[in-house]
Amino acid sequence: MSDDHHVTLTIPADGAYLSILRTATAGVAARLDFTLDGIEDLRMAVDEACALLLPQSEADSDLHCTFDVGQTSLTIAVTAESKDPKPPRRDGFAWTVLTALTSEVDASVDGSSVTLRLTREREGFEHP
Repeated sequence: MSDDHHVTLTIPADGAYLSILRTATAGVAARLDFTLDGIEDLRMAVDEACALLLPQSEADSDLHCTFDVGQTSLTIAVTAESKDPKPPRRDGFAWTVLTALTSEVDASVDGSSVTLRLTREREGFEHP
């Protein structure tokens, strides 16, 4: 892939719609030629990120997901609106799972939203 691409997806902040996000994640990762294991790791990481965000999301709000497709990596940012946004604990089990499934994980709060950003390097392009 010669240029970076940016894909945005918005779904209701409801667990019933997470399969759409998992499917989109798999499709974008497949476009980058991730291995089957890499695709499944990303699907699980997105699912785990949403599990952390949904409990604090406002009723009838949306999850906003952006996929930043680079030549060697995929960064997925999932954002939820919250009345009291808090980043997830970095010493919890869920954070440990996210760090095991991705190359890099970050969380941020901006106003009334909380964002989890997941990056995974494409196999064969790992940085030392």
